[in-house]
Amino acid sequence: MKPVVDRLEKEYQGKVEFRRYDVDKDAEGQKLASRFNAQYVPTFVLLNKDGSTAQTLVGEMPEARLRAALDALR
Repeated sequence: MKPVVDRLEKEYQGKVEFRRYDVDKDAEGQKLASRFNAQYVPTFVLLNKDGSTAQTLVGEMPEARLRAALDALR
């Protein structure tokens, strides 16, 4: 998934803020995993501008699905 996320991060620069956390080694990542009940890697938590959860996507997925989820953000 890393190449896909890297590509989308460049494409959506200035429109979507990407943050990546290592939930095994990063204390902040562990807190966020707990907060969003992320039990599997990768888990994508997409937030709206107001901070509300728009979608949670779990597992590897086609680039088109992740792109559609990003396009649906408000």
